[in-house]
Amino acid sequence: MMDLASYAVTEANSRGRIHPEPSPGIRSEFQRDRDRIVHSTAFRRLEYKTQVFVNHEGDLFRTRLTHSIEVAQICRGIARTLRLNEDLAEAIALAHDLGHTPFGHAGQDALNACMKAHGGFEHNLQSLRTVDELEEHYAAFDGLNLTYETREGILKHCSRERAQRLGALGKRFLDGSQPSLEAQLANLADEIAYNNHDVDDGLRAGLITLDQLEAVPIFADKRREVEALWPGLAGRRLIHETVRRMINTMALDLIGQTQANIAAHGVATLDDVHRAPPLVAYSDALLPCLRELKLFLRDKLYQHYQVLRMTDKARRIVRDLFDAFMSDPRLLPPQYQIRAKSDTPRAIADYIAGMTDRYAIKEHRRLFAVGEIH
Repeated sequence: MMDLASYAVTEANSRGRIHPEPSPGIRSEFQRDRDRIVHSTAFRRLEYKTQVFVNHEGDLFRTRLTHSIEVAQICRGIARTLRLNEDLAEAIALAHDLGHTPFGHAGQDALNACMKAHGGFEHNLQSLRTVDELEEHYAAFDGLNLTYETREGILKHCSRERAQRLGALGKRFLDGSQPSLEAQLANLADEIAYNNHDVDDGLRAGLITLDQLEAVPIFADKRREVEALWPGLAGRRLIHETVRRMINTMALDLIGQTQANIAAHGVATLDDVHRAPPLVAYSDALLPCLRELKLFLRDKLYQHYQVLRMTDKARRIVRDLFDAFMSDPRLLPPQYQIRAKSDTPRAIADYIAGMTDRYAIKEHRRLFAVGEIH
């Protein structure tokens, strides 16, 4: 392993696992976490869970799986430059969407509305629940028994009420302390990945155009750079060359500003990281450009009528499934019927959140379409 910074997470300063286990031997503890995540059932399901476009709409759009891999790649590169723990950053990145519903944020919003009277639903908490309880791989414990630091990084957001029930893991949401730099990095690497790749997917789908993107300064500037180097370049090559420069610009800005923040706050240990304000950040110069990009994506892509039609269908599918199972939990598969005996709404939420896009569509058809009896 490379020489880590004094404020990086290491096995020596790790808070370990809930269930003690023998050393992984030739792997580090955080490599073990990463490997368990990659081999989990929830990770495989990400292949058929949507980012913006429903899975069956095309083979080349991002899925939760490809997105998670792209976030992990960005994480590793930045973590290496900052001398942070690459294996931990990668593990967090690969696990951050494990609890996401089918149909992206539309599915999450619908399931949260259904669960409003039963504690709500939030995909970060569901990701934690997945790795702590729902995965069934090991004889000695439920879940994957990941290290504290990986679990801390998965939990990006949490209400005070829920934090109070999470013990040590929820403490930072109550006292204002910060997670590791690796966790902070994974959070912003997620943003870098989806902002840029939503541009790429939106162009591929024909929902946004290059002409429209001329109104977004960071895209327009990088496009001019590409066209100056390769006059006449067009099509997918122009888009890829532009988007990769956008990613590089964001990553380099993040590295520079984070290094400056670490120095300004005199951070020398992991405890210093916990006590400091958020350290992984963009520069003030770049933030307006990122805001303009996000506003463009919201107005031109996420609010596009074709996307809204899909999200409306997705919400109705999730609501219909939830209502049907609440009306008669015997419609649930046997393993979820067992869980429903102690907490019916949460068992239903676990079942729906675990569905892929296409499985949710098929399950809806099986329950509601005339002639579907299997």
